Amino acid sequence: MNDRNRELKPFVPQPDDDMIVCRCEEITKGEIRRAVHDGMFTLTEIRRYLRTGMGLCQGQTCTKLVKGIVARELGVRPNELEPATGRAPMRPIEMKVLARDKEETK
Repeated sequence: MNDRNRELKPFVPQPDDDMIVCRCEEITKGEIRRAVHDGMFTLTEIRRYLRTGMGLCQGQTCTKLVKGIVARELGVRPNELEPATGRAPMRPIEMKVLARDKEETK
């Protein structure tokens, strides 16, 4: 699906381009559309380029919206786009916690 040779229509600003799509990172529809025209054709690329879905909600609010916008700009169906790769939120853990956990399993 990731055909980098595709011809996109020229970027034409739309009246609702200033609408916030990713509230956590304050990314607008226009920024997402512009990213596609700058060569970001996958949701993972958009995520890395703009940080969509990387805020507190981890994309729970904006993923479908971003996917729809990218699909429209590329002229494909949303289900043709591969899902963005994500990571589980992690935080440091002290070694004593892990040691205690091991002791309890004995």
